[in-house]
Amino acid sequence: MENIIKSIRAIYNVGDSSVKELANLMECHHLPKGYILIKSGVVERNYYFIEKGITRSYCFVDGKESTSWFSKEGDITFSMLSSYENKPGYEYVDLLENCILYAIPVQELNALYERNIEIANWSRLVHQKAFLDLELRHISLATQSAEERLQSFIQEKGDLYKRINLGYVASYLGMTQVTLSRLRAKHVF
Repeated sequence: MENIIKSIRAIYNVGDSSVKELANLMECHHLPKGYILIKSGVVERNYYFIEKGITRSYCFVDGKESTSWFSKEGDITFSMLSSYENKPGYEYVDLLENCILYAIPVQELNALYERNIEIANWSRLVHQKAFLDLELRHISLATQSAEERLQSFIQEKGDLYKRINLGYVASYLGMTQVTLSRLRAKHVF
């Protein structure tokens, strides 16, 4: 759980006893590339902490996949509607690489928040950052050119850019693969 613990402590200084309490509630899963971790229309009962690998969140818009998020080592992936409202989610999450994930039931993590202030504060900061990232992405899709969005993505997520199928990157950035290819040919990224 090295990447997970490192990521947790980069966000909030969680002590060893709190990390141990969190880890004791988790179950390790080794899953293959291509596995659908979370399915639309299903109430997902777990949060997933990523030790190794990358996941992609997406939904279908007019019959086409629309990528909304990428998660990598040290990140968490989950269904928002399931976790917050106990309702079937709208998104799918698939694995873009072979992954090592640690699952924790939503119910167990919520109970841990109530008894462990360090974990609760860490989670608050994680969710604040995620909501800010979503807001900034929404603004960039509305105000930046395709080229500016690509440049920002490479600056902020260059490690992912090299590991992810470019079709998924194009979808995430709100452009076609043709536009992405043209921009890549125009600039050395």
